[in-house]
This record gives sequence, C-alpha cells and structure tokens, in this order.
Amino acid sequence: MSGSFGRRDFIKAATAIVGGVIGVALGVPAIAYLIDPALRASAKEGWVPILKVEDAPVGKLVPFSFTRVQVNGWERTSTNFGGYVLRKSEDPNDMLILNSRCTHLGCTVNWKEDAQAFLCPCHDAKFGRDGEVLDGPPPKPLERFSEFRVSADGLIEIFFKAG
Repeated sequence: MSGSFGRRDFIKAATAIVGGVIGVALGVPAIAYLIDPALRASAKEGWVPILKVEDAPVGKLVPFSFTRVQVNGWERTSTNFGGYVLRKSEDPNDMLILNSRCTHLGCTVNWKEDAQAFLCPCHDAKFGRDGEVLDGPPPKPLERFSEFRVSADGLIEIFFKAG
C-alpha cells in the first residue's frame, strides 16, 4: 500500500480540510472583532457648535465650553475645552474667539470685568481683551480659533483641530 491513497488517508485529509475551513470561518471574524477598535480612526478634527449668535451680544465677552471624546483603541478619553467669544459688530465674520487655556502651562484663564483682563490662577498671568500677554510668564498670546462660521440656524461653530 505504499503508493495508494486509502480510505484512512482520505478521512484524515477530509477532516483536516473541513477543520481548517471551520477554523478560518470562525477565526477571521473573531480576530477582526478584537482588533477593529485599534484600527478605527477617531475624529480628531471637525466643526463644533459652541454658541447661538443671539446669546453673544456685540461687545461682550461670552464664555463657552464643549467636550470632545477621543477613542484610542479600547480607551475612551473625554476632554473639556473652552473659550470666549467676542462679537465686535453685527457682521458675522467680525468675531474674536479665544481659547481659555493659558499658553504657559495650560491652566484655564477667567475674564475679570473689573480688571478688564483674563487672569490665570496658576502663575498670575494676565492677558488683555484680545488675548495679548500683559503680564506674567506666558510665552505667547491666548490661542485663537481662527476658523469659524455661523450656520444657517444661527449657531457659531469653530473648526476644532486636536493636537
């Protein structure tokens, strides 16, 4: 029986082939399910609604905040962001939108009407109404959200870039 393919050899080969097909049929979806979160890209940038135009009177600094959820594999991270909107006129393109994070160490600055300045509670930094550095250790002015728009339903939206 050295050159013939017997019944036992056929059963062994058929069992191996059927087992392999079943293993692949079950294994590929299981592996895809397990690695899918790691391969899925999360949105790192996009338009974020921050405020209704009607809630931002001309000439007044109005605070806003929003939360971004980032998915990195199986880990979900929520980060809060905020800032201030200053409408300079009735023109929807005449706005100043500042990030409220201090450019020194990232603490949140607060607008103090009596001082007419943004004050940082961490290291006594002071920023002017337009975000310029007035005093303290910050190396640069408050960051601006320079890409913004007003939607058809009256929402001020900023283009947020994570980074």
